[in-house]
Amino acid sequence: MSVTTRAQTPWPSWKKVVFRFLFVYFLLWMSPWTWLDTVPGVGYITAYYYQLMDWAVNAANDYVFHVKKVLVPPNGSGDTSYGWARLWLFMWLGFVGCVAWTLTDSERTNYRALKYALCLFMRYYVAMIAFSYGIIKLFALQMPFPNLSQLATPLGDFLPMRLSWMFLGYSAPYQIFAGGLEVTVGVLLLYRRTVTLGILLATAVFTNVMMLNLSYDIPVKIFSIQLVLMCLYLLANEYDRIVCFLFLNKPAAVCDTYDFPYPKRWMRVTRIVLKTVFIIVAVGLTFYQSWDWYSEVSHPLETKPITRGVYDVSVFARNGDTLPGLSRDTTRWQDVIFDWNGSGSVKISDTLFRRIYNRSYFSYTTDTLKNTMTFKKFAGDSSTIMTMRYALPDTSTIRLWAKEMNDSLYVELKRSQRHFQLAERQFHWLSEYNR
Repeated sequence: MSVTTRAQTPWPSWKKVVFRFLFVYFLLWMSPWTWLDTVPGVGYITAYYYQLMDWAVNAANDYVFHVKKVLVPPNGSGDTSYGWARLWLFMWLGFVGCVAWTLTDSERTNYRALKYALCLFMRYYVAMIAFSYGIIKLFALQMPFPNLSQLATPLGDFLPMRLSWMFLGYSAPYQIFAGGLEVTVGVLLLYRRTVTLGILLATAVFTNVMMLNLSYDIPVKIFSIQLVLMCLYLLANEYDRIVCFLFLNKPAAVCDTYDFPYPKRWMRVTRIVLKTVFIIVAVGLTFYQSWDWYSEVSHPLETKPITRGVYDVSVFARNGDTLPGLSRDTTRWQDVIFDWNGSGSVKISDTLFRRIYNRSYFSYTTDTLKNTMTFKKFAGDSSTIMTMRYALPDTSTIRLWAKEMNDSLYVELKRSQRHFQLAERQFHWLSEYNR
């Protein structure tokens, strides 16, 4: 069937209605006009779109959806109340757009040109996501190896997401393998001849990601579900070909979903230029940023003169009164961990530090001239938790003095001989018993 004949083939009414909804809905999700935000100057223009979208989401929530009285914006979690309100808004706009479009354009026989545009944008959107997540996995950056504080935390204190993150971060080879699959998806989607294979692989890869998010309560559920739906939509456009090839043992027709005539030379040149820009931004820039990030984190530093490690609290005294190790006082430190790059945690039950997974985390810096340690909840905080004077009588002992509120503290730390088998990254070809 020629391109001209396909362009004239009428669609059934139900297919046109479904396409109108999906076109509006998916276009809002992908927002292709924001893809080049990293290009200098583009962000000034798209900022107006973000302001408009922010207003629309909040207004729709206030008057229609009522997800939550005050929406919490995305903050590392994509499943915040703002994320859900935006999802309902996109569905509502898709429905309203579909109705208005149907009432004003009921005579059109098909939407072949718009379908091509939607599939084209969707194909590159999935490729962009595959590259962005795949490349950082190639450097084993997305899920870091468990740090000392995490290794010292009882397994039952972790939430499901952190458990899954450490499971994936434990093995760099597995993370690199997963990243390699995602990068392969991105490469296959760049070329029309390999799009079908790319979408089949993308559906498998991102369905696995979606199930991890759903099964381990990882807060990227909305986004991963949308990504799988896009893959399924692209597969649905090749349903007949896939069924013939995989199930019916029949010759499959040539894929025409991504074929569209570009009669003018400037159109063909523009397509090549835009594809080149996409590759530079989605692949080149992401690779450069990942390499820069890897260079920064691959050489962690100790905060001298404090030696990285786990320390037991042998003495903890407040106002001259020593609290025993088994004391029920929630402010009594049990152990302290000093890790790379000025991070650490303390086993304590109060909220003086940043509380998570039944440990209290902190960031610290040292002043070797004044022999002081300054503790903060986060490295970038302007306010401090406390400043403690320190002394190092030997290589395994740290003594700390401080004024906390109106109390004086004295803490003596002894380097622990605690050993974490998980940190050994064990691997055995020969296993004589079940570990």
